[in-house]
Amino acid sequence: MKLTWDSPLSTIGGKKASEVVKETGFETIGDLLGHYPRSYVEKGRLSDLGQLQEGDLLSLVGEIVSSEAKTYQDRRTKRTAYRQEVLVKAEDGNLRMTFFDRAQHTAQWRSKQLAVGRIGMFSGKLKWFNGRWELNNPNSRMYGADDADDAVDAFAKMPELIPIYPVIGKVDSWQLEELIGLALDLVDDVPDPLPDAVRDGRELLTADQAYRWIHRPDDHRQLGAARKRLKYDEAFVTQAVLARRRAEHRAEPATPRPRIVGGLADRFDERLPFELTAGQDRIGDELADELAASHPMHRLLQGEVGSGKTLVALRAMLQVVDAGGQAALLAPTEVLAQQHLRSIRAMLGDLGEGGLLGAAEVSTGVTLLTGSMGTAARRQAMLDAASGEAGIVIGTHALLEEKVQFYDLGLVVVDEQHRFGVEQRAALTSKSGTPPHVLVMTATPIPRTVAMTVFGDLDTSTLSELPAGRGEVQTSVVPVRQQPAWLDRAWSRIREEVAAGRQAYVVCARIGDEPAPEEGPELHAVEDLAPELAAGPLAGLRIEKLHGRMTPDDKDRVMQAFAAGEVDVLVSTTVIEVGVDVPNSTVMVILDAERFGVSQLHQLRGRIGRGGHSGLCLLVTTAAPDSPSLERLTAVASTRDGFELSRIDLEQRREGDVLGVQQSGRRSSLKLLSVLTDEDVIVSARDAATGYLAQDPDLAGAPGLRAAVQAIEDSERADFLDKG
Repeated sequence: MKLTWDSPLSTIGGKKASEVVKETGFETIGDLLGHYPRSYVEKGRLSDLGQLQEGDLLSLVGEIVSSEAKTYQDRRTKRTAYRQEVLVKAEDGNLRMTFFDRAQHTAQWRSKQLAVGRIGMFSGKLKWFNGRWELNNPNSRMYGADDADDAVDAFAKMPELIPIYPVIGKVDSWQLEELIGLALDLVDDVPDPLPDAVRDGRELLTADQAYRWIHRPDDHRQLGAARKRLKYDEAFVTQAVLARRRAEHRAEPATPRPRIVGGLADRFDERLPFELTAGQDRIGDELADELAASHPMHRLLQGEVGSGKTLVALRAMLQVVDAGGQAALLAPTEVLAQQHLRSIRAMLGDLGEGGLLGAAEVSTGVTLLTGSMGTAARRQAMLDAASGEAGIVIGTHALLEEKVQFYDLGLVVVDEQHRFGVEQRAALTSKSGTPPHVLVMTATPIPRTVAMTVFGDLDTSTLSELPAGRGEVQTSVVPVRQQPAWLDRAWSRIREEVAAGRQAYVVCARIGDEPAPEEGPELHAVEDLAPELAAGPLAGLRIEKLHGRMTPDDKDRVMQAFAAGEVDVLVSTTVIEVGVDVPNSTVMVILDAERFGVSQLHQLRGRIGRGGHSGLCLLVTTAAPDSPSLERLTAVASTRDGFELSRIDLEQRREGDVLGVQQSGRRSSLKLLSVLTDEDVIVSARDAATGYLAQDPDLAGAPGLRAAVQAIEDSERADFLDKG
């Protein structure tokens, strides 16, 4: 019986296949063969235990050299229980294992199965116990019959590299290996997504050979060749999808929004009290040219915290307003939307008072629309947007509501794009008769290969320099587990800065009215900490609270008071993470810092040192020495290079999150390709895919590629690529 790539998985393996289908969701032979081994065990070799840590997954093949059955009293049931203590010998070391059973008949069966002289494969998590490494209840697979001669013969017939598959549900590695082996024996049609010319020009394996060698390699050479080919597949297919998307964008019509001499944009530039940085000037010219084109701009603007992205976006918005259109700025929170409103109105002055007495001769209206606004204010904001009275409309998710309409939406600016799902962004761009220009901003720097893979349908601009007058920010880790007295010094530093006329932030991971975490130490909370500080180490200072469950009016009141210098210390959650701009704030204490991600810490730190004064960020943590959490905090303290920190963050979070898992609702399709370490593969695939699509835009000459691209475009992940 020969099967195809698309044959139902249920056609092989009977009940075993049915169980795999139920647990994994795999439906076809192709789904199964696309589940690659996570690692390989060299027959007879034991990993270097000196390089492993407790909890690491270890697999080995070896001979049982001792096996002893023992009884003990179960502490919970007070009944007799059984354990089998086994010593397994590999070529380069021994490892002890313990198997626990409650039933006597199961213990008797296990004692026979784990007899001295048998060869087995064992896989489990390492545990340090009584001064030695061991595995508790590892998954095991025995080879040969009960006698030693059969076991040795079975060992000799084993491949040199044994695949270990990621366990899914109740399906273990051995079941997957067996079913995948059967599928490889039966499948007779493995589609090849690479055009022949692309494959041959890079000396890559055929798809059929690559799948056979990734699952059944005879040696590392075959495994390396298979991985090389399948990595390139992932890169090429993804880049083909993005190349088609870029071509579709270029083919869409858009209303040109050219720069108008003597208009709002020119008047604004004339009034700027400072020089634009070289990056702001260069990117401004790029945006101006693209806004004047007859196809929609799709650009990602990224840059360090405080690099001046909002100013660049505002100049683009004014160009669109000059050309008769409107601009919408979508912000993720009301605090940030309010901040944008205040900063844009402050930068524009009377240029942003269109429709009001005292407005400049050339001016426009700037309005805000959020979900918490009163009925009258909300109705007026919607009227300003629909009539065109407001050239710039700033808002939160409220902008996405169906009843919100625009007179002539020409530019959509999305701030902190990672906070919005694809459907939300599409809802805003659909409010224009012709596709609007789109500018996506992020203050989380993205390494080039990530941007190329994730935002490959967006042109990318990067602001890497900070405007003149920014203060240096020193970051230090405060390990209170080892140095509890250092926390007192942190509060003293706040008092010193306030005495010098500066202001401070104290950041907490919790508000205080939510349940405390069940595991780990209790986290500091805004509602509890603020009064404690006011009665203790920061007594006499003006302290206010800020968090997401306060009413919008209260949040705005607190932020305006802090910005006006009427508050010395703001005790807050991460609601201040983006957009908050108080140049007089110079010190930040982040409590329970190990609970925050690298990029989030970098964003928070960007709230200080925004004036000409130096800043100090203190990362207070109870993380254990040598723990990954403390290593992460040390990395944040060691550099202000956002791109380097982003790389560290992505290495820890892996590519699944990078590719928009939370936005698409699906797991990443990248299984072998790393967007951080395979830059050469991604660059090569991008060039090759773009070149091939230019010759064969419909993929008529590459049916395998067409099917692979269509599968992505039809999936939920295509929504992310399409509307992102």
